[in-house]
Amino acid sequence: MKNRVRWIALFLMLSCARELEGFEKVATTSFQFLKVMTDARSTSMGEAYCSVARGAESVFWNPAALARFGGTDLSISYVDWLLDTRQASIGFAHDLGNWGALGFQAIMVDIGEIEVTRVDALGFIGDTYNPGLTGETIHPSAFVLGGSYARALTDKFTFGLTAKVVHENLELESKTALAFDGGLTFDTGYRSLKLAAVIRHFGREIKYVDKSYPMPQTFTLGISGNLLSPSQFLLFPSEDHRLLLSYDLSHPRDYDQQHHLGAEYSFREVIFLRAGYKFNYDEEGLTLGFGLKAGRLRFDYSYAQFGEYFHSVHRFSIGFQAR
Repeated sequence: MKNRVRWIALFLMLSCARELEGFEKVATTSFQFLKVMTDARSTSMGEAYCSVARGAESVFWNPAALARFGGTDLSISYVDWLLDTRQASIGFAHDLGNWGALGFQAIMVDIGEIEVTRVDALGFIGDTYNPGLTGETIHPSAFVLGGSYARALTDKFTFGLTAKVVHENLELESKTALAFDGGLTFDTGYRSLKLAAVIRHFGREIKYVDKSYPMPQTFTLGISGNLLSPSQFLLFPSEDHRLLLSYDLSHPRDYDQQHHLGAEYSFREVIFLRAGYKFNYDEEGLTLGFGLKAGRLRFDYSYAQFGEYFHSVHRFSIGFQAR
């Protein structure tokens, strides 16, 4: 069992090394919509979520976290993204006991209507200049369907894999590909301190017209822990309050290293206040949000700052834990 853990860890580190070789290819990956995370809790914490993910949200962030969740969980999220693009997701997690855990994900992307322009339509119509508009419109879209499996390798390590079908319809050309995620979680045994690693969107290159583009593969390392909590606290005990702090270091295939810092305050696990910051991004930075939990139901909201040229982004999530 120990040898298996070592081999998996080695695979993750070697994959990270490959990414470090190729970061100069800025913004040259395919399926860019895969970079947009939909759920509200993670995005309100600056996407510092690799070691924090649990339940149904794990299928999007780190499939290994499924093995540390006991029960059945459903999460539905929606984001009104930039330039009339809308994205919705459904995540599902189910514990199989000694057999591990299963997960399912579906992502739907509506890119909105785009007016068709052609060079041969350029020119004047009477006294009015036509910038190439033909009067036609296209409606690009995309979707993801995936399944995950995770199980505990030891009492401290969990491992998970996701296989997903990714489809993008650009009207003039459509592409479908198979992609994979692989992750580890590690419970350090020191109070609530947890570590995690994950590779997301691993797959073959996609050819558009006469040029191939790689998948938006990302390697992430994460650490998190409760500074305040009723038990396993890192600093101070508190019966009614919990303060979680998390940090992720990410290396996307088409950009330099990016840093994510997040925090979540909880009052009696009913009211949640969250904040985060994303470092080394062109436009993104501050994130804020809150959550409410009533029995098995939960609601989460997040706000993301998006520079001076784009509107702020709002996300909404609802969840239900069956058991």
